[in-house]
Amino acid sequence: MNATVPAIAVSNLEMAYPTQDGAALRALGPIDLAISAHEFVSVVGPSGCGKSTLLKILAGLVRPTAGVAAIEGEEIRGPRTDIGVVFQSPVLLPWKTVLDNVLLPIKVRRKPLSSFRDRAMDLLTLVGLDGFATRYPHELSGGMQQRAGIVRALIGDPGILLMDEPFGALDAITRDQLNVELLDIWAKTRKTVLFITHGISEAVFLSDRVIVMGARPGHIIEECLVGLPRPRHVAQIALPPFGELVAQIRLALERGASVPVSRPRMTVKR
Repeated sequence: MNATVPAIAVSNLEMAYPTQDGAALRALGPIDLAISAHEFVSVVGPSGCGKSTLLKILAGLVRPTAGVAAIEGEEIRGPRTDIGVVFQSPVLLPWKTVLDNVLLPIKVRRKPLSSFRDRAMDLLTLVGLDGFATRYPHELSGGMQQRAGIVRALIGDPGILLMDEPFGALDAITRDQLNVELLDIWAKTRKTVLFITHGISEAVFLSDRVIVMGARPGHIIEECLVGLPRPRHVAQIALPPFGELVAQIRLALERGASVPVSRPRMTVKR
């Protein structure tokens, strides 16, 4: 990645949806945001503020109404192979084994599966699923299914990982465990991660920076630099510096405060 160009950048980004009466419902923006290569950034905000819409735009699944979203300075015009996406539900095909589900993106791209089997097995080992390659989704717990979903997103070795509340449906203990495992994966792979969550503590625990969004139309009201030492451990959640960051973000959400933030400009390849 080019260190002088943000890995992810959006400029004056807006999204509006048509309504039955012919009007336009503004869901997002305008927003400006830049994320550096290898950075772990979380986005928090109330339901309906456009967090998932932002992720879908970055994934190339929808086109914005206005503004520009870019990866390494190149405008996003559709799904890209250098972006991996993990949703709240892993959406594993029930008739395929874990290994076949993981290799599905490679099959869709019509690349030789044999070239990726070793990588798939290594990734399954990395997330603690060694020995489960031939199992089927119904034989896995919810946390194990989500681990398989993460491996599927990583199989093509994308530079960017977009995660939309991937642990939101899991119990608190499993979620904490997967957060620790996710940080371990991030430390070993050094992907650029954009993580959508409703959990303030989760965002602080995982991130280098937390983006706080206000109610619809979604807009950025604060950016919080986390600054806690890495590697991180669940025990840090009980320490005062962690609690102070959580309180700062919660207060921003409650008051809708606006904090001016300087962001780097981006160059877009058309």
